[in-house]
Amino acid sequence: MARGSLTTTSYAILGLLAIKPWSTYELTQQMERSLGHFWPRATSKLYEEPKKLVERGLAKATEERIGRRPRTVYSITAKGRRAIADWLRDPGEGPVLEWEQLVKVFFSENGTRADALATLDAAQEWAQARSALTAAVGRQYLDEAGPFPERSGQRNVSVRFLIDFYALVAEWARWAHAVVETWPDDPGRAIADEALERENQQRAEAAARAHVTDTNQG
Repeated sequence: MARGSLTTTSYAILGLLAIKPWSTYELTQQMERSLGHFWPRATSKLYEEPKKLVERGLAKATEERIGRRPRTVYSITAKGRRAIADWLRDPGEGPVLEWEQLVKVFFSENGTRADALATLDAAQEWAQARSALTAAVGRQYLDEAGPFPERSGQRNVSVRFLIDFYALVAEWARWAHAVVETWPDDPGRAIADEALERENQQRAEAAARAHVTDTNQG
C-alpha cells in the first residue's frame, strides 16, 4: 500500500517515531523486535525510511553525541502525526502469505516423502520457536519489565494474532505430517483421497458461512 512515495514501511517507521525519538540503529532494532514478526523488512531499507520522512516534513533529524560518537536521532513532527492519523483511517489490505515451506509441500511430487516430512518437521520447529519467543516477551510484560507498558492494549491485540497464527502453523504441520506419512516414498504416486477432498470443501464452506454470519451480526 502506498500513498505517493510513502509505503506501509514508511508509516510503520512513522508509528515508531510517534512513540519516541529513535536513532536509525534503534529503529531497526525495534522493528526486528516487534514489527518484524508481521512486517519483516531488510535493514538497508529501514535505514532509508527516516531520511524520506524528513524530506517530506513528517520527521526531523537532530544530531547528538554519545561520548565522542555522533548519531542522528529522528522524531515525529506535527505534520507526521497528522499523516499517520490520516493513514489509519484507511482500513488497509489483508495479509499476503509468503511461505517457502508451503511451496515445497505444494510441489512435493518432485521429491521424496522424506523430503516433505522434513519440511513439515521444520515448519513445526519454526512455529514452536516463535511461540517460545512470544511467550518469553509476554513474561517480561507480566513482570513489568517490558518497554512501553502504556501501549499494552495495542500490543495485546496484535500479539494475539501471532500467538494464534503460530499455533495454526504448528497444528497444520502436525496434521500434514500424519497425512504425508501415509504416502509412498514417491509422493507422485500418492493415491487421491476423495474423503479428504470432501472434508476440505466442507471446512471451506463452513468458514465462508461463518464469515457471512459474523458480517451480518456486525
